[in-house]
Amino acid sequence: MGKLQEFEIAFDKNKVVYSPGESISGTVTIRLGQQLQCKAIKVNCNGFCGITNKVNDTAWTMEEQYFNSTVSVADKGTLKEGEHTFPFKFLIPASAPTSFEGNYGRIIYRVRAFIDTPRFSKDYNKEKAFFLLKPLNLNDVPDIWGTSSSAVTQQFTYMLMKTGTMVLNAQTNMKGYTPGQIIKVMANFHNQSGKTTGNMGASLMQRVTYEMKKPIHDVRTIAEVEGGVVKAGKEVEWKEQIIVPPLPQSSLAGCDLIKIEYYVKVNLKSPDVMLILPIHIGNVSLDKKLRPSEKAAPPSFGTPEGASAPASACVSAPASSSASIPTPTPHPAPKPAPRPTPRPRMPSHSSPSAPPAEYHQGAEGGTPKNDGFPNKRQSQLVSPNAFSYAPGLFFSQNQQQGRPGTTTPGTSSAPLILPPDYGASAYPHEAPPTYDESCNT
Repeated sequence: MGKLQEFEIAFDKNKVVYSPGESISGTVTIRLGQQLQCKAIKVNCNGFCGITNKVNDTAWTMEEQYFNSTVSVADKGTLKEGEHTFPFKFLIPASAPTSFEGNYGRIIYRVRAFIDTPRFSKDYNKEKAFFLLKPLNLNDVPDIWGTSSSAVTQQFTYMLMKTGTMVLNAQTNMKGYTPGQIIKVMANFHNQSGKTTGNMGASLMQRVTYEMKKPIHDVRTIAEVEGGVVKAGKEVEWKEQIIVPPLPQSSLAGCDLIKIEYYVKVNLKSPDVMLILPIHIGNVSLDKKLRPSEKAAPPSFGTPEGASAPASACVSAPASSSASIPTPTPHPAPKPAPRPTPRPRMPSHSSPSAPPAEYHQGAEGGTPKNDGFPNKRQSQLVSPNAFSYAPGLFFSQNQQQGRPGTTTPGTSSAPLILPPDYGASAYPHEAPPTYDESCNT
């Protein structure tokens, strides 16, 4: 055996998985068969990401470094024969991303030890990797609650000249899962053609994007299930389940070179119809207790809550009002009488008045006012029970009536045009002479 019989790196408590912001400590053990001159013994801890355009290649095209720390555990001198132990300790930055290994790139964390020897002597080095896990709490992912759903309508050609349409709707029961949970897939296939389709299928897919000048997309199928066919002109509802295996989390927060996405693909073998349902894979499952409560939609501006019922009643008011108004009976022509003084005109926005009726002094509304009013219009107040706004709706009877110049609460009046009073005109009251009488005269 040579001078160096053992050169090992050991982590305290044999720990190999750490979290961002945690410290990593351990020892470097060196056992010598004979003394060894050295310039220094150093320990380095670093983390970086490297990507390449060749599968499983370590000649990185692009790199991204997260931290790189070095400490010297022994200075220049001579190491005697026997075993020597040197402790070390490093602090892992809180911004470091989770470890990852893919076909075109990796996120690597490691501790390395170096023995620098004098010139013309052999240098020694040792390396040991550790893993970093930055848990992804699905409850912190934006827009994670609810289902992931999608729909597609696609036309296809069969038998050279015929065309058909396939309508596909699908959804998953959640948007976020952890390894070991079950993805429930629900799909509806509507075959609007005269041809039976191929088998239905659902797959859990992973897509890793390596951000180079020309991005590389590495897509692979994680799990797959298959169903039956959809016969011509039929509509089929299909339900299936997929168990999530151990997988890297969706988000590599802190890494700009590698992006991981997951989705469920629902498809038909023939015709080629497909849709995707994006989902998230994390480390901390969704907690229904943390789901934000859905806020009730605010009422529309100017309309109080629960106003729908009164609104409908108001819409039906004109019909019910007109239905409840009695048909006026014809009255004989009024006898010549002194010209009445017109009553004051009421506001135009009031409710419709009752049918025309013969006017009497001292009727509802009291004595007419404004004797000098020039026109012959008169206004008539409506009896509270003359009509109602809706079936079964009546006004109270304890309203003020017969008081001059007042309007009964709950009722209103509108202008009513009466026929001209010919009895007050200046024409002669006696009948004109007949033809014979005129000739005799």
